[in-house]
Amino acid sequence: MGSFKERWNITSDWQVVVILVVFAVTGSTSALIAKPILALFGITKEGVSLWLYYPLYIVMIFPVYQVLLVSFGFLFGQFKFFWAFEKKMLRSMKLGFIADFFEK
Repeated sequence: MGSFKERWNITSDWQVVVILVVFAVTGSTSALIAKPILALFGITKEGVSLWLYYPLYIVMIFPVYQVLLVSFGFLFGQFKFFWAFEKKMLRSMKLGFIADFFEK
């Protein structure tokens, strides 16, 4: 856990565990939530080609993941870490304007 602590600039082993749990819960939950969201728009495996469904499913996971990551980070008492992580990720994808919007 030492390398995580150094890379993420945190001091507690417990905080590393909490952060890893948040990442795991967020990934699983975003994959589960993306399907019903697509279904709300009438996009189901049965209704469209799988060649269309799966790319849309993967694209839908992305915004759901971003929102859940900060939300679960807040619930687990790690909002500051995950908000900084989120801003860094968005800026690296040239989507920093989204983070900037919420900073104002």
